[in-house]
Amino acid sequence: MILIMQVTFYLVFGIMWHFHLCFSAVFYVERMRQHCWRCSNVTFHCSEHSMCLLWVQTIREQLALLTNRPKNLLVYINPYGGKQRGKQIYDHKVAPIFSRASVSTDVIVTERANHARDHLKTEADLKKYDGVVCVGGDGMFSEMMHGLVSRTQREAGVDENSMEETLMPCGLRIGIIPAGSTDCICYATVGSNDPVTSALHIVVGDSQPMDVCSVHNEDSFLRYSVSLLGYGFYGDVLTDSERKRWMGPARYDISGVKTFLSHRYYEGTVSFLPAEGDSGTPRDKMQCRSGCSICLQTSSDQLVSKNEDSCGDTWTVIRGKFLAINAASMSCACPRSPKGLSPSAHLADGTTDLILVRKCSRLNFLCHLLRHTNKEDQFDHSFVEVYRVKQFRFTPRYQECDSEVDLRESGATGKRFLSQICREHRACGCMPSQSNWNCDGEILPHTAIQVLVHSQLIKLFARGIEEQPVFEDPYAQCAI
Repeated sequence: MILIMQVTFYLVFGIMWHFHLCFSAVFYVERMRQHCWRCSNVTFHCSEHSMCLLWVQTIREQLALLTNRPKNLLVYINPYGGKQRGKQIYDHKVAPIFSRASVSTDVIVTERANHARDHLKTEADLKKYDGVVCVGGDGMFSEMMHGLVSRTQREAGVDENSMEETLMPCGLRIGIIPAGSTDCICYATVGSNDPVTSALHIVVGDSQPMDVCSVHNEDSFLRYSVSLLGYGFYGDVLTDSERKRWMGPARYDISGVKTFLSHRYYEGTVSFLPAEGDSGTPRDKMQCRSGCSICLQTSSDQLVSKNEDSCGDTWTVIRGKFLAINAASMSCACPRSPKGLSPSAHLADGTTDLILVRKCSRLNFLCHLLRHTNKEDQFDHSFVEVYRVKQFRFTPRYQECDSEVDLRESGATGKRFLSQICREHRACGCMPSQSNWNCDGEILPHTAIQVLVHSQLIKLFARGIEEQPVFEDPYAQCAI
């Protein structure tokens, strides 16, 4: 039994034994379908106390050799997100697994927005822990990620406001227990929004590096992004849905329909630095999976500094009218869109996929949106362009005009004045001149932004999505 267990020991995470009854129960991971994991156990009986004790000691020695597994975790629970079931999910489904795996936890139930972020930035004694865990949705993860990244930069003496600086990778891994209305990040890194599966990935010590985008306006840092930066359609959907928070998750559907029917487009300039080398393209159909070869080839020390990029590489500049400008740092897959916004985007290759949807008919735009839900190529339209980039900038047209010192057109001052009135008072019914940026579910305060991808800045307790044939193998469920 011990020899067999040594082959698949990474799936064993705990042991319980009873001395007087001479039995030991070994807990292990059982792979199920749809990328889900389950906690299973097998019980061994023995007539001799000494032999039973030897089993237990040997198993514990083997577990102790697996140093990638966490022993102490700091857990934040959002009791308000999603269907307000975060505390219940943790107590009933996650805490028992942590206990069986002998993982100690300090639990904090958040009391306000950004509670976890502020605590991580200033108060938490991070030296005590092997990782931090959030029980909530994408917003809760974003809070924790911002706190941890900002804390790491401050302790390293790195200025977050400067795009010239190279950010320091975070030393602690982040675990996500999905309990929100949207769990895009968990779905795109594990393949499932199942809390038990995520808890098991944490206790077995999985590690998945992830890229993080820093978003700036001139010399000011705004936010970090790990999934979607969306201007135009997705920015308008978020802006409208924020006014309907009382409706719960249904607000996204209603705001989506309303935004689609409005069919607004926005003018501006996008400039970007294309990715090079072995990073592939957004249309190469090479999906990021567990052990992805493209991500394995990329590491933080291979990044070229911004100064070298500016001097040695050529920026591409595109001006036009856009229904949507999206930057996907991961596939952004979710149950409603199994492929995501960019099916071939990679988690840790130091790039983001820039998707430009130019002005087109409402019918054509609907065809593009529908392809997010089926197997057809959503980029196979004449009005859609997609690029794999290392950084990009966006400037709305009205800011380009306002920055021009020499206004040669007659009546230019009056036109600018009327334009300002239209932007601030939309009762006239004219097309608004600008949208908002949707940054991982938060609205950015500025429209003109610069975005830089930082390769493998954080690590999750995950392993990427495993290939589906693994789950269809009848022998894959035999952990020991």
